[in-house]
Amino acid sequence: MASSPDPSDAPHAPATAADSAAVPDSAGPLVVQPLKRRRCAECGAGPLTMLALEGGAPRCLDCADLGHLVYLPRGDTALTRRARADSGLSAVVVRFHRRRGRYERQGVLVEEAALARAERRCLADAEARARRRVRDAARRAAEDVRFTEAFAAEIHRLFPGCPRDRAHAIAAHASVRGSGRVGRSAAGRALSKGAVTAAVAAAVRHTATPYDQLLMSGVPRGQARRRIAAAVESTLRAWREP
Repeated sequence: MASSPDPSDAPHAPATAADSAAVPDSAGPLVVQPLKRRRCAECGAGPLTMLALEGGAPRCLDCADLGHLVYLPRGDTALTRRARADSGLSAVVVRFHRRRGRYERQGVLVEEAALARAERRCLADAEARARRRVRDAARRAAEDVRFTEAFAAEIHRLFPGCPRDRAHAIAAHASVRGSGRVGRSAAGRALSKGAVTAAVAAAVRHTATPYDQLLMSGVPRGQARRRIAAAVESTLRAWREP
């Protein structure tokens, strides 16, 4: 099936029904990025990177009274929306996509002053978002400190024989935000006995037994756990005593 023609391929001919159907509707002037080398039908300037069609003939932006506008490529929706809203005159820029057989929007032409004002507003928004991110990060950090302290206190309550610095280290490791560790599970956040005990047992397993070496030597995980289970339980039993 033949694709819709590029209107800029017929620079001196009147627009056809196919051409009109191919170009998307747009509020205000429409500017085309031509696929082929074209010259202005009025002043002869070219080849044109952008053109406006008038009566099926290409006009350069100056001859189409759009030369004072600046090009804003697509990509920043908020900036584009604000620049167009603040610009007394604007134009949508399109280019024909041969494989897809349709025109696709590439950006807009807007008044330079309107673009500058839109950029300042977007910059102010970006600064506000940055300040909010800093505040949110500080709030999360404070929440993490409080949670780690609560987790350490619960470890010490369940295992009063565990050294306080060790309890805090276990709590800090288990409660790292986004780690997926037991301290960040629903049970961990609720400071359930099972979750706290699991965090302590895991710490003992990795730091006070040859568990990691067994895994590195190729011992299956279940078998490695069985080998060091007695040592882990012995430490937990000792720490349960004041």
